[in-house]
Amino acid sequence: MSEPAVLFYDGVCGLCDRTVRFVLRHDRRRRFRFAPLQSPYARETLARHGRDARQLDTVGLLLGDRLLEKSDAVCAILRELGGGWRLLALLHGLPRGLRDAAYDVVARHRYRWFGQYAACPLPSPELRERLAEGAAIVAAGHRPVGDA
Repeated sequence: MSEPAVLFYDGVCGLCDRTVRFVLRHDRRRRFRFAPLQSPYARETLARHGRDARQLDTVGLLLGDRLLEKSDAVCAILRELGGGWRLLALLHGLPRGLRDAAYDVVARHRYRWFGQYAACPLPSPELRERLAEGAAIVAAGHRPVGDA
């Protein structure tokens, strides 16, 4: 992958926030940029791919002009991180229907299992410098909804 990939994520989802932090920590080659689904950049970019960012409940990965979603996106992210994470990308060899069914179970319960923010959290300085151009959004708070 020569140009950076853009990882689209739900900015109010606790699991998605943890996933972004995980990728930031392990992306030693700085291959990824990030864009919350709530950003104008995500809305415009995903619309060009026939998707509505407001209706997505999945991670998306833009590789050049190709948009990957659900388990295809997860496997591609793991593959691009390299190292031992590449072994987990071998899950891509399983039938897509099976992979996506498992993905859908987690996606359906993500707010209950991992929390939900009242608004997109303020990005860390490290994330701020890796946001896709135009992906910055007005954000407030960083505590998952329901956490004391």
